[in-house]
Amino acid sequence: MKPWLTRIGTAVGLGSDQDPDRREYRRSAVRIGLRVAVVSAALVVSVVALVVAYVAWQLTPAQQLERHGAEDVHVYLDTVDLLIAVLVVGGAAVVLAGVATWLIAARAVRPLAEAYRLQRTFVADASHELRTPLTVLSARVQQLQAMLPAASSERAVADELRTDTRALAEVVEDLLATAAGRTDEAAVAELDAGLAAAANDMAVLARDRQVHLVVTPGEGVLAVTPTQLRRCLVALVDNAVGHSPTGGAVWVENEVVGDRVVIRVRDEGQGITGIAPRRVFDRFAHGDAPATGGPTRTSNGIGLALVKDVAVRAGGDVRVERTGPSGTVFALTLPLAGVSGRRRRG
Repeated sequence: MKPWLTRIGTAVGLGSDQDPDRREYRRSAVRIGLRVAVVSAALVVSVVALVVAYVAWQLTPAQQLERHGAEDVHVYLDTVDLLIAVLVVGGAAVVLAGVATWLIAARAVRPLAEAYRLQRTFVADASHELRTPLTVLSARVQQLQAMLPAASSERAVADELRTDTRALAEVVEDLLATAAGRTDEAAVAELDAGLAAAANDMAVLARDRQVHLVVTPGEGVLAVTPTQLRRCLVALVDNAVGHSPTGGAVWVENEVVGDRVVIRVRDEGQGITGIAPRRVFDRFAHGDAPATGGPTRTSNGIGLALVKDVAVRAGGDVRVERTGPSGTVFALTLPLAGVSGRRRRG
């Protein structure tokens, strides 16, 4: 962005280029101003065209040969001067409309920029505070592993606990990277490994709720980190298991479509009710509680929103493909690694 534009953006309260959130909102304000300027320019061009058409009509031979009476009032307009005046006034109107809209948009989006900054700050602070307890927990789990015989069933549980602790620490690191606006352009994750990890993570929860979990193996390398893939899959499967009736099933299937992989998570619940399906990805959005017949858990309405954030930042998407009394299907789309021109958002 031009230095003078940056200085003006800072003056109207949108911050400097050092803040990625404010920079993005400033660019949004500029885009709004440019769009209004384009519309204004189209209107001005239309007016100029009408003026030119009128002048051309006045210059027809019939008009030039028209006889006027002695009492007629004659007003003469220089064609060139008229066109120049219209162009100057129209151009000034376009510029003023664009600048005015930009300034208004800048003021309007400033509270949104500040709210988003506070959100990032909270995520960063919370993630940072979790680091130390997780480090302590990991150390205690290692001590427990050392105290247990290698071939015992208790040692196997301790090994799983250490794996889960490591995965939680990776999630915290990923949240910190997200809050800082960092992206890993070299991020790659094996689809099959991510599916297996998610299945292992959710097996205990599915068993407790008496839900049969079926995960179809997949092939491909995705343009996300293993932690991000695991977060998305765990959140979607967790949501599906939580909305499945006792004795029901959850299926996790995948297919390659062009340069992307579509992962579908299907449950046998009652469908999304009490809220529009597209809104389930909004933070703190809640639909009706599922009538699963099993124990219920309180949802904060954040898990699916985080899935949406990860998918969009990677250049993919997540949506409700189908929902109804027979169940709901979520479709997570992620790009394959190595695809040129992949769109990523920080």
